[in-house]
Amino acid sequence: MRARTPLAERRRWPRLPLAIPVFVRSGSGADKELLEFATALNVSAGGMLLAVRRSIPYSAQVLLEIPSAPLTVMNSLPKAARALRARVLRLQPREGYNLVALRFSRILATARFPARLRRGKVSSSL
Repeated sequence: MRARTPLAERRRWPRLPLAIPVFVRSGSGADKELLEFATALNVSAGGMLLAVRRSIPYSAQVLLEIPSAPLTVMNSLPKAARALRARVLRLQPREGYNLVALRFSRILATARFPARLRRGKVSSSL
């Protein structure tokens, strides 16, 4: 058997390896609704990789809710997304959980960053 050669990187945005707690909601109509507490393992402007216990069907639409502590002075803080819509691209079973690759319905970075920072490497002057 021949060894597989690695494919060229196809991702449009860099992934950040962050462990973020997320509630995942899926299902509508006759389908049984799924509400699962999961962990995001990495996040980019276009999607995320989740570790969940239950299986989520391929191409299912999900709503991701990121829990946060209640703040009394929310008006003075910058707006931040806490609920995101996404679609399942891939599901990979593991021991006791599933890795789920998701694509966001809307790219996260386009509304907040200047065009020069939306794609490619981000550099800092610090």
